[in-house]
Amino acid sequence: MSHNCIKLRPNNSGVLPVNALNQQFAQMNAIERIECMAAYEAFPMAMTSSFGVHSAVTLHLINQVIPHIPVIMIDTGYLFKETYQYIELLTDKLKLNLKVYQSNISAARFESIHGQLWLKGLKGIEQYNQMRKVVPLESAFNDLSINAWFSGIRRGQSTTRAVLDWVSYKNNRYKVHPILDWTDRDLFMYLKQHDLPQHPLWEKGYLSVGDTHTTKSIHEVNSPEELRFFGLKRECGIHE
Repeated sequence: MSHNCIKLRPNNSGVLPVNALNQQFAQMNAIERIECMAAYEAFPMAMTSSFGVHSAVTLHLINQVIPHIPVIMIDTGYLFKETYQYIELLTDKLKLNLKVYQSNISAARFESIHGQLWLKGLKGIEQYNQMRKVVPLESAFNDLSINAWFSGIRRGQSTTRAVLDWVSYKNNRYKVHPILDWTDRDLFMYLKQHDLPQHPLWEKGYLSVGDTHTTKSIHEVNSPEELRFFGLKRECGIHE
């Protein structure tokens, strides 16, 4: 445990002083941040994973500090077959406590009712993300009584993520970003050091992997901004 980790007292509403927690986390490395958050045993914790190109890093990193932590994966019903295979591979290799959640409406029924929302501009994409991703995630948090969750997003991924804090408090939950300051090189070195597999689509030019209908390889676009959601937005709804 890092000497910088001083256990903070919640306020009268039972909420930790997030600003003080962020000041502590700024002096720590990723493992120390996870250990420090894990010290608050009163908060049931989970991590989310899209099982994207570098997901093996946070899955390995967090699972070794908090063994058997619930790993919430939202299955939209539109993932690449390679993503489903990658989920099986990593779940077995890392002995993950995988919790799969999805909409209670099948993909076929969803399209019959709503059409292909992802083709209906920004508003359609946001409606799709809310229904297929955000709502199932909220169900997962409620079912598992989660008070704090870890995410593997990084500041270098976008301008919106560049201004994020290590810890935020929203909707009565703490969201923790232990590798917020990691670079692409840090990820590659960690993958190599621990002999972790990358997503199968990485070698085919997919620098970011989500749903089949809104994900492009680097060979199909003119700009990296167009890799997801036709360049109309960056976030999938879960990290907004």
